[in-house]
Amino acid sequence: MSLHTDQKRLTAPDITARKGGDPIVALTSYHAHTAAIADKYVDFLLVGDTLGMVMHGFESTLPVPLELMIIHGRAVMRGTKRALVVVDMPFGTYEESPAQAFRNAAKIVKETQCGAIKLEGGRRMGETIRFLVERGIPVVAHIGLTPQSINVLGGFKTQGRKRDQWAEIEEDARIVTEAGAFCVVLEAVVEPLAARITKAIPIPTIGIGASAECDGQILVMEDMLGLSPRVPKFVREFGEVGKAIDRAISSYATEVRTRSFPGKANIYESKD
Repeated sequence: MSLHTDQKRLTAPDITARKGGDPIVALTSYHAHTAAIADKYVDFLLVGDTLGMVMHGFESTLPVPLELMIIHGRAVMRGTKRALVVVDMPFGTYEESPAQAFRNAAKIVKETQCGAIKLEGGRRMGETIRFLVERGIPVVAHIGLTPQSINVLGGFKTQGRKRDQWAEIEEDARIVTEAGAFCVVLEAVVEPLAARITKAIPIPTIGIGASAECDGQILVMEDMLGLSPRVPKFVREFGEVGKAIDRAISSYATEVRTRSFPGKANIYESKD
């Protein structure tokens, strides 16, 4: 277990410098209080567009608006002092053109003061990544399973099951690296391919459902805490927070109905 005491906020170059070194620890976070807890232990926090599913009940990440990402990005920034905060660019805010991507990325950075943005896509996003980086916006790339493309992919499917698919994914990794991304998320990529990409490119790979040989790992916080009703195979539940909340609310409801809460310790007495 690592408990950070240095309060200097990490930057994109700090993460890139970790290539091949101590594993990079990352989690998603959407609110100030969980961000403050995680800030003691992680290297970067992703304000992921998964907040649409985790917090707002959407079936996918596709309906998430830019304004929602900014609101949650501000909250996470307020809750942190050390971790690099990365904010996802939601669907429809960057695909049209590099200019559109820059306008929206600049809005995110200016209004949240985050340290970087993340966008999905490999080869097709190379020009956009380069455009953003050249204009001062650090970029985390995201390849493999890209949730914003589930309608094209046909669902949340593991990538690289067949070796004849490897070359395209490796090309995605090469292009986003050459375009200037400072690290790349590999999602739901088969283990040997993820390990191979990690060895091949000079920027850190952050695995989610990939390989332990990646330079770092990320999970959705609610998944690893046991708050999500169902999770992918690649998730390990490190806590049972959902069960604890269920027990607490059940006890509260029982005590309210039996009038045992509030008790004497929970009320204010008159001074007369």
